[in-house]
Amino acid sequence: MSFLSRIMVLKSKAHFSTDGNNRPNDGFSRSTFEGARKRKSNQAKSRVVLLVGSFIAIYCVIGGRIAQFAMTKPDITSSILPPDRLMASRPDIVDRNGALLATDIRTVSLFAEPNKIIDADEAVEELRKVLPDLDTKSTYKKLSAKSSHFAWLRRQLTPKQQNQILALGIPGIGFRPEKRRFYPGGTTAPHILGYVNIDNRGVAGMEKYIDDQGLADLAAAGMTNDQPLQPVKLSIDLRVQGIVRDAVVNAVKNFQAKGAGAAVLDVHTGEVLAMASAPDFDPNYPNEGATEGWLNRMTNGTFEMGSTFKTFTMAMALDDGKVTLRNAFDATNPIRIGGFTIKDFHGQRRVLTVPEIFQYSSNIGTAKIADLVGIEGHKEFLTRIGLLTKMQTELPEVKMPSQPRVWKKINSITISFGHGVSTTPLQTAVAGAALVNGGKLIEPTFLPRTRDQADAIAKMVVKKSTSDDVRFLLEFNGTRGSGRNARVPGYNVGSKTGTADKVVNGRYSNTLNFNTFMAVFPIDNPQYIVMTFIDEPKSGERGGGTISAFTALPIARDIVARAAPILGVQPNFGKDDSALLASY
Repeated sequence: MSFLSRIMVLKSKAHFSTDGNNRPNDGFSRSTFEGARKRKSNQAKSRVVLLVGSFIAIYCVIGGRIAQFAMTKPDITSSILPPDRLMASRPDIVDRNGALLATDIRTVSLFAEPNKIIDADEAVEELRKVLPDLDTKSTYKKLSAKSSHFAWLRRQLTPKQQNQILALGIPGIGFRPEKRRFYPGGTTAPHILGYVNIDNRGVAGMEKYIDDQGLADLAAAGMTNDQPLQPVKLSIDLRVQGIVRDAVVNAVKNFQAKGAGAAVLDVHTGEVLAMASAPDFDPNYPNEGATEGWLNRMTNGTFEMGSTFKTFTMAMALDDGKVTLRNAFDATNPIRIGGFTIKDFHGQRRVLTVPEIFQYSSNIGTAKIADLVGIEGHKEFLTRIGLLTKMQTELPEVKMPSQPRVWKKINSITISFGHGVSTTPLQTAVAGAALVNGGKLIEPTFLPRTRDQADAIAKMVVKKSTSDDVRFLLEFNGTRGSGRNARVPGYNVGSKTGTADKVVNGRYSNTLNFNTFMAVFPIDNPQYIVMTFIDEPKSGERGGGTISAFTALPIARDIVARAAPILGVQPNFGKDDSALLASY
């Protein structure tokens, strides 16, 4: 069979035929071709669908991982505050006139990613060029921990330090923005403002009070941000605060004392206009004052207040009706009781009227007055005016007064002239204010308060007539007694001194004093009370002794002279001021 014949046979076997144009003309062959084309089209569509589905699945996985990372805290912040916490704002603190006392400033902190550090030794060496006090051993240990992704190296750098470290170009070293608390006045009001820790959280003073009011809870819940908050206004007057702080610091220096303090209190509202305690500290660098400066002696230190307590003993007896200003007591001989001898420092050795007992600060006369009231009445009165209970105010640093576990007659007698009960100086000022403002005990505050608001929380603790009598006694002593050197031209100052022997090793010392002075001005229409103290003075004013009249008194006199005009107290110059003016 020829080659051509074979071809024809094969075509007939395949049932394949063509027309004149070589196109299939058999019906079966056409359907087969169409089926093949549809199968190819369906396969192409399937591939496209599969490809699109694959891309969708890939993007879903990527999106899921992104969401997972967004909802999971990254490792680099596992041991620190997250960025929103680091930049969270604290409210500014301002004085009663709007002067800035505390604010936040932006800063940066240095961190490292140890897993990216190439040479820990070289990195430490380079960093110490900018931060010479950087601890070499601990820093190297941090940078060598290759499994770690984050480590703080130094918090709160200066802009200059940041620029210098950036110039070093160390791989794995970075900066995080933070906020730092700044106190423009420095040491002006540290015990009132307090301070914050490295994470900008209140540790003491009004800073801690602000956190305790809910700011700390909001921060812990992550509900704070870097938006400015409404400023917190305090009751203090920055101008008066500066005066008080200067007077206290100068007193420590001039009298070579262990410490000193003072406060100015509005007798009608309980507002603290100023308060200072020395030694103190700079809240911008609080750790530098940790040894002595942190102690707020005005509210967190308790002391025997000496003869200023005679003011309360007199008020107690006058209010109880056991004594009037016309009564007199024999102060000729010392009192001997329970192995103790009560005698007078400025003994007159005669019968003294009640005003004279106050004027000469007679321990004998005061003891006899307290004895008329009795032990229970004495204890009840001191409790009533807030001298035996913990003072309530915004500052967290407030100490509980101390008193005898069991009151005996000897306790009542010594407490009557300021020995045996220890209270805080500010607490003493608050009780003193109640004795001159008409008899209203008003809790002290470091926030603004109106007279109406004060009256709403005030407690009547003595009669108005008692308050009038106490004002007379303070004025009497301020013009004729131990307080006469505190008189300031134009301002009628009523006052009482207090000199207490300090307890050393369980016994009263003959050489160490804790001196106090309580001044009210103007005494004819009381507006402010100034409470001062000085602890262990070694010398007195103008070569005088170490008693209150030469140490604690000058602090108050300087404060009144400088602060009264700022506080808006109108001077009233009388005939008795001519000689006084000449001495200034």
